[in-house]
Amino acid sequence: MRDGVLNDQLAPFNDPDAVARYAEGPSRIVPGLAALHRMTGIVIAERVAADATVLVLGAGGGLELKALADAYPGWTFDGVDPSREMLALAWQTLGTHASRVRLHEGIIEIAPEGPFDASVCLLTMHFLAPDERLRTLVEIRRRLKPGAPFVVAHSSFPQTPDARPRWLSRYTTFGLGAAADPQQVKRAHDAITTHLHTLSPDHDEALLRSAGFTDVEMFYTAFTFRGWVAYA
Repeated sequence: MRDGVLNDQLAPFNDPDAVARYAEGPSRIVPGLAALHRMTGIVIAERVAADATVLVLGAGGGLELKALADAYPGWTFDGVDPSREMLALAWQTLGTHASRVRLHEGIIEIAPEGPFDASVCLLTMHFLAPDERLRTLVEIRRRLKPGAPFVVAHSSFPQTPDARPRWLSRYTTFGLGAAADPQQVKRAHDAITTHLHTLSPDHDEALLRSAGFTDVEMFYTAFTFRGWVAYA
């Protein structure tokens, strides 16, 4: 990833005020976030042992790390995120679970080689352009044991000219409320266009298969968000 592109994408996550408010954001704008965390653990636990090692990409903030560590006390984690501020927040979020987690500042190349029993990437891939997303998926798969589960979830919805505005409207109505003023709605739409690389679910699934993952299954769908489990 080019440094300039990475820096632009990181800007909101390196703002101390924005980071301090981070925890309230995902639960407000991502329908069923707590349920997504629970389902993520369930589909991983189908295939791994009680002492599994799990690679978490986009681990800043620590929300999914804490949820998985709470539910599966034998698992250990390596978390990767390019934002130092968000990694600091993850340490705070983890609390007593911190001893079971190693955090790494950077993108996928900084992650240990593994091989890991499973991997998770939630609310992260939509920041990557398709070519960078495919490269990242290949690097994740390379770090997994054969047959290991990979759970990925992010913004993914129909991108045709008639469908995209409709789905964006649903997203902003959910996140901002039906009474949001037009300027708030416009800023939300502009932020998605500026910071997110949204693809259709079919495109996302094709990238997973191109990276070498098999048995790709969608298990989560909530307005503009989709989640899949696939296997290395």
